[in-house]
Amino acid sequence: MSSLRKGEQQAFDSLFRKYYPMLCAYARRFVELEDAEEIVQEIMLWIWEKHSELIIESSLSQYLFKMTYHRALNLIAKKEIINRAEAVFYTKNQEMPEDVNYYQIKELTKRIEKAIAALPESYQTAFIMHRFKGMSYKDIAVTYNVSPKTIDYRIQQALKLLREDLKDYLPLTVLLALHIG
Repeated sequence: MSSLRKGEQQAFDSLFRKYYPMLCAYARRFVELEDAEEIVQEIMLWIWEKHSELIIESSLSQYLFKMTYHRALNLIAKKEIINRAEAVFYTKNQEMPEDVNYYQIKELTKRIEKAIAALPESYQTAFIMHRFKGMSYKDIAVTYNVSPKTIDYRIQQALKLLREDLKDYLPLTVLLALHIG
């Protein structure tokens, strides 16, 4: 770790060779192989970019596996959002009011996905787990070893940021929510 913190390429190469196959195999338990490889590559890139700032309180192995697990969960949650939105829009398409057209919905869906993706990771994860997976604040708090108040704060901040980011789309969002809800 000290060699890695100093930015020694050889230390990073050794870390990469040792952990990349194991982390890919682990991530593959949750996501497709291509996604697993991408997740692990992103983690390795992040490790290299942050090498001088790394403070790992547990073992490096635990840290990497936990990071892989959380990134895989985030990817699954993002895909669930997209699948749910597509399913809802597909099934409700016949019932749409005349003044809300397909292109507006498609644009809004993309904008919502982009707004959620732009949230800080801790806000995004808490928001997705609560709003799309139906998890309670307490369950989310246990997962991330924080207090339920912290989760409440993260979700409230996520909602605040989403409202601000999507304020131009509010009329269409309200109309769509009334019709779908």
